[in-house]
Amino acid sequence: MRNKMTNSEQLYKALSDRILILDGAMGTMLQRYKFEEEDYRGDRFKDWEYPVKGNNDLLSLTQPQAIEEVHKKYLEAGADIIETNTFSGTTIAMADYHMEDLVYELNYESAKIARKVCDEYTVVNPDKPRFVAGSIGPTNRTASLSPDVNDPGYRAITFEELRVAYKQQCEALLEGGSDILLVETIFDTLNAKAALFAIDEIQEEKGIKIPIMVSGTITDASGRTLSGQTAEAFLISVSHLNLLSVGFNCALGANQLTPYLETLAHHSDFYISAYPNAGLPNAFGKYDETPEDMAGQIKEYVEKGLINIIGGCCGTTPDHIKAIADLVAQYPPRKLRELI
Repeated sequence: MRNKMTNSEQLYKALSDRILILDGAMGTMLQRYKFEEEDYRGDRFKDWEYPVKGNNDLLSLTQPQAIEEVHKKYLEAGADIIETNTFSGTTIAMADYHMEDLVYELNYESAKIARKVCDEYTVVNPDKPRFVAGSIGPTNRTASLSPDVNDPGYRAITFEELRVAYKQQCEALLEGGSDILLVETIFDTLNAKAALFAIDEIQEEKGIKIPIMVSGTITDASGRTLSGQTAEAFLISVSHLNLLSVGFNCALGANQLTPYLETLAHHSDFYISAYPNAGLPNAFGKYDETPEDMAGQIKEYVEKGLINIIGGCCGTTPDHIKAIADLVAQYPPRKLRELI
């Protein structure tokens, strides 16, 4: 009798069978709770010396039931892959709250919450296994650009500092139960390279193969990342590792992402992911696209055979994810070039 498939084997099998659904925005959903400073602090941090409101990653420790509820709503909507609540889970980003010492715990506990709910749903429906993607954000520093217009050679962070920070985050995410590591919302590919270098170190040290998703962000109509790369240049610069997927998220709505996804789909041997915003923000910073609007735009992706993984970023909700899931269920996934 054949041994039970590993999570990684199940992931690759699922990708060959269908388009997988990534969840939607965590921040958008947490806004509904209207948490105030004392909610972010909980009992444990009630005497913390610095303000913590807005530190959504901290909620994995102080309001874990809310994080679990959000994950469950996305699983109910049809998500196959749940992102951990760790977008800012590095010592670099947590320095804003003087919480660098909590980074390991934040990532570990966030992954455990996502692992628990994914396992619960997989047990109920073993034919639709659910996977945990450890979310690795870009940090609030850039290794390629100077933050000082008067000193273009200055850098606020080094590659080595990024590597060390990312490695700590990645190890905690894996030990907490992540199936995938997702390096996302990349605006500076040098930052991403530090994360990928750290992940590759972990692979070598532990003798394991980690499914890695890489997702950049096109910041405006020029079709470039913030550090100036075109979609094709971005792809080339991250293709040195054997990735699970490469794609784009955030910044633009679904319509605006189409030409850049076409570039990736036509030049890559990896699976292709996309999780756009619910359109562009309005004057109040809100996102107006309805689930039906967004699904209608994503229809172009699947009709052109561009994607393997689809979800939502800023402004998306479980309703958006359900509409997208219902749509893409009718279409086959993009075929990898070597399989065509």
